[in-house]
Amino acid sequence: MIRDNLIRDNLVRDNLVRDNLVRDNLEIVFEGIGGACKRVGRVESEVTLIAVSKTQPVAMIEEAYRAGIRDFGENWVQELDEKVKLLPGDIRWHMIGHLQRNKVKHIIGKVYLVHGVDSLRLASEISKEALKKDTEVNILIEVNVAEEESKFGVRKEDVLELVRCIAVLPGICIKGLMTIPPYVDNQEKNRQIFSMLHQLAVDIGKENIDNVTMNVLSMGMTGDYQIAIEEGATYIRVGTGIFGDRVYSSE
Repeated sequence: MIRDNLIRDNLVRDNLVRDNLVRDNLEIVFEGIGGACKRVGRVESEVTLIAVSKTQPVAMIEEAYRAGIRDFGENWVQELDEKVKLLPGDIRWHMIGHLQRNKVKHIIGKVYLVHGVDSLRLASEISKEALKKDTEVNILIEVNVAEEESKFGVRKEDVLELVRCIAVLPGICIKGLMTIPPYVDNQEKNRQIFSMLHQLAVDIGKENIDNVTMNVLSMGMTGDYQIAIEEGATYIRVGTGIFGDRVYSSE
């Protein structure tokens, strides 16, 4: 009985410590969101925080959920699929990693938004699987604004044509654009990247293409989300800033 009580007390203590860590980190992030919005005359409700939960255990996600977070982002289909089964049904899951065509069927009907669509072939596969399940999939077009060879995403000059081609596919709704900026020593250097994506969304929006809205700009992560908000981000993707450093399996 004493041993059982000690185990129970340790679990309670550990849960409280993690809860406090996540809650404290979220408070800092929301303060940053509020400050960025205030500096440029935006309202905080225009910005949605996506907690990037890749590699994080279910217990940590539950702590963020208890703190009020409902949007979570995953990079890998298998991990997302497992977490969907274990976590509350009102979570809005975001597929923020590169999506392979052969994995599309596993996420249809499970994700709120697919962030990384960068080709007509991928969009066509999403459309095909969406029709099979009689549903509509919200997507963002991923743009490689900095034109890094190591990054996925369509080039700026090719975005409009890709949007026009995808817009006619059934079962898909284009909600906006997404980008992953370069790794830099000074995050201020990425301000131009965010500004360019914002302007691109404005320009595409003016085309009034059926089945296309440019209301979503997914850009900004732990180190640069405040700059991204100042430049028009509506979705920011924060992982380390909420959960701390990730622990990757050594397998």
